[in-house]
Amino acid sequence: MYDTLLVPIDGSPPAERAAEHALDIARRFDATVHLINVVDVQTAGGLFSAGGVDQEFVGRLEERARATISEVEEFAGPDDDVRTAVVKGKPSEGILDYADENDADLVFMGTHGRTGLDRYTTGSVTERVVRLSDVPVFTVRVTDRSVVGDGYDDVLIPTDGSDCAEVAVEHGLAVAERYDATVHAVNVVNVQAVATGADSWSEEGVDVAATTDLLDSLETRGENATERVAERAREAGLDAVTEVRDGVPARSLLDYADENDVDLIAMGTHGRTGIDRYFLGSTTAKLVRKSEVPVLSVRAPEGE
Repeated sequence: MYDTLLVPIDGSPPAERAAEHALDIARRFDATVHLINVVDVQTAGGLFSAGGVDQEFVGRLEERARATISEVEEFAGPDDDVRTAVVKGKPSEGILDYADENDADLVFMGTHGRTGLDRYTTGSVTERVVRLSDVPVFTVRVTDRSVVGDGYDDVLIPTDGSDCAEVAVEHGLAVAERYDATVHAVNVVNVQAVATGADSWSEEGVDVAATTDLLDSLETRGENATERVAERAREAGLDAVTEVRDGVPARSLLDYADENDVDLIAMGTHGRTGIDRYFLGSTTAKLVRKSEVPVLSVRAPEGE
């Protein structure tokens, strides 16, 4: 499923942690890892670049970029297939263009970066790549729980049963298979959306019966959705558990991950437009920023 993995490197700890995960996954999938550094010449030149920068200046930037890549390249073992490149351009554009030109199957990004002129693994750039990338993006922060270790023993796959959620299920199960992980299929019924979306609020208060019926319906739908994911996991020979929770999606998913020692979250970035939706860009962005464990984000095709 994964033949080519792309890791943008800027010398920061988050980028290095992302590279460690990429190398480990590459070994499981027999994939090639591309380490790149994007040199933003215009930003590096600052106010003095209005009339252009000389080749010597560009050469120093490229030399620094190659040195940065070399530091991470040392993480690789003798049997790892690693390729390197220095790319010029705006950070997110350079990353996305390289991924497209080299048929990358998965992009690995740290969620924070250095504060110097050549930074690009800041939250804004990472989230832009997550939103625009045609291939899944694996994001990781530097935390005690994001250390690669022995891999991923527990993989969380949130689902609402939508087609958009399904694109993430495939990737979550693929990784779980290679690591023989337990799959956690979880559905969150957004209680805030239920209250506002059901038109149950009035001057007299809440229509409790209508709200209760709606919650019951959504919970039943969630049970069906999670069980379908669990069935696919079991068919692949994996252990699987399911759970339906009421709550605020991002917070509930983060709490579940903490309570169940989850090692990886795989989720879509868009979902259904009904009141129980939670595969929105904002929810995924919150997980990317706040999750203690890596998040594998899969953007649904346009129109879904």
